[in-house]
Amino acid sequence: MGEQVPLYDEKVLTLFKLLGNKRLFIMLFGLILFIALMGFTLGGRLNLSWPEKFVHDTVTFVQQIFYKPAAYVSEFIEDVSNLKDVHEENERLKIAVAQYTRDKAHYNAIQAQNESLMEALKFTERQKKLNLPYEYRIAQVTSINVADPFNQTINVNLGSKNGVRQGMPVISVEGVVGMISRVYEFSSTVQLLTNLDDKDPSSRPISATIMGKEKKSFGMIESYDHSSGTFSMTRIEEDDEIAEGDTVVSSGEGGIFPKGLILGTVISINIGEFGLTRTATVQPAATYRDWRELFIVITPDLNETGKEAK
Repeated sequence: MGEQVPLYDEKVLTLFKLLGNKRLFIMLFGLILFIALMGFTLGGRLNLSWPEKFVHDTVTFVQQIFYKPAAYVSEFIEDVSNLKDVHEENERLKIAVAQYTRDKAHYNAIQAQNESLMEALKFTERQKKLNLPYEYRIAQVTSINVADPFNQTINVNLGSKNGVRQGMPVISVEGVVGMISRVYEFSSTVQLLTNLDDKDPSSRPISATIMGKEKKSFGMIESYDHSSGTFSMTRIEEDDEIAEGDTVVSSGEGGIFPKGLILGTVISINIGEFGLTRTATVQPAATYRDWRELFIVITPDLNETGKEAK
């Protein structure tokens, strides 16, 4: 017998072996289907297929269900964040308003002090023109004791270290306020003229005269009437030229007050108790309220003989 001829070619057998592999067959089929779908969907079509419409509508519905709650949550978080920003801004505004209030109060205090010092400067300039041999030192009022109307005092921040001595006059830009009653190293106590009392043996009257009539008028400021708020000027001679409206100043006699310090204004003149002298009611020049700065009149230091000490 001769040689047998093979029924199939070897290549055909190889192909059948490959087709016998199920996994490879499924992969090839899926690839072909995918390419076909891509070509179908990417084509220039105006109408969508029902699967595409179904998928699109389903996705849209699901997105709508989740979108609204998510939007509400997002808006709520944004509102909370805005509320925090508003609260922080409100706190900053409160701080700014408080600082503005403090600055305004500080400014008003400085402005008031500046106006007061300007008045003090004008006063000292006027005093210089009078050619009086006094030095005026500005003292800050540190406290006021007016609880007892018959023993009113104030404290100032100048003392013996500043050349202040007991008995020195204390004045405001309006007129005489009182005199130094006690002196400490860095402060002093001022006894007000409202304490003058002719019935008190310790009270020291002030010799006075009329401005412009220094050689034609004389009297003594002896007491203060708390009910009327006026001084009583006594021992005025019958032929004295004092008149209503005159300005009463210290005469410098008696060694208590130096001359030329304004005490007040004559508002009335009356006959004395025995008809030989007259009395005058004097409206104080000083207002005795709202003091911040006062002047201590630094007078020459006199020795017992009345001469200026070297």
